[in-house]
Amino acid sequence: MVGLSMANVRVAADIGALWRRALALVAALAGSSYLAALAWVYCYQETLIFQPDPLPATYRFALADVHEVDIPVAGATLSALHLQLPNPRGVVFYLHGNNGNLATWFSNVEFYREANYDLFMLDYRGYGKSSGRIESEAQLRADVLAAWRFVAPQYAGKRKVIFGRSLGTGLAAGLAAAVQPDLTILVSPYCSMAQLMHSNYPLLPTWLLRYPLATCQDASLLHGPLLLVHGEQDRLIPVTHSERLLSVASQARLLRLPAAAHADVHRFSAYTEELLGALQAL
Repeated sequence: MVGLSMANVRVAADIGALWRRALALVAALAGSSYLAALAWVYCYQETLIFQPDPLPATYRFALADVHEVDIPVAGATLSALHLQLPNPRGVVFYLHGNNGNLATWFSNVEFYREANYDLFMLDYRGYGKSSGRIESEAQLRADVLAAWRFVAPQYAGKRKVIFGRSLGTGLAAGLAAAVQPDLTILVSPYCSMAQLMHSNYPLLPTWLLRYPLATCQDASLLHGPLLLVHGEQDRLIPVTHSERLLSVASQARLLRLPAAAHADVHRFSAYTEELLGALQAL
């Protein structure tokens, strides 16, 4: 009986050792998979952040008073559209969201005609007819600044407005902090891409992010008025991001749209009325 008991003990010990080795192997595989996922996110995060919709070079925009513009930048050419009215009060420099292209974003032109403001909007690299591809935040910001330097001198003595929506709000805030326009408008903004990433992907460390786009930090440097617009039903970028911006930008005011979500903000009359009033008040 003693010999049988000792055999049972040895069997149990062997089984325990097998379980420990199996668990160690599972942990190692899980760790390797996690590290591989981190490496993929770091190297290919552009595919998560940017969703360009290219257009053929032969595509033509059929819009009255709207001119196609090509802006040469390092290693690429940016495509832009420029609504030019006979005697505008100024220009709205518009930075759009992370998907689509100018064919879908350059809309509601009649609103700008009514406000008597020219509208200038560009496609980022890889979007629409713009060539190249986005490779870094520094490159993206440099492209936006190049486009601003192309158009802003045409409006000496007139009002200059920088407008960002969704993804474009981080770029708009950074540009506005650098050039200090007469008015900055941020629609559905985020306080920073890092905060947005942490909320949506809490298991991913924020140091992976190569596009921090610190909107709150840049907005705190603005001297002129800042208009924030946010839908309270926005699940992609919650209204709390605009509330944080409101707390750091002394010249800011926030229009909350109770029934609006993320993609439909522009469909509400309160939105167009607020924008029109802000432009005409300059």
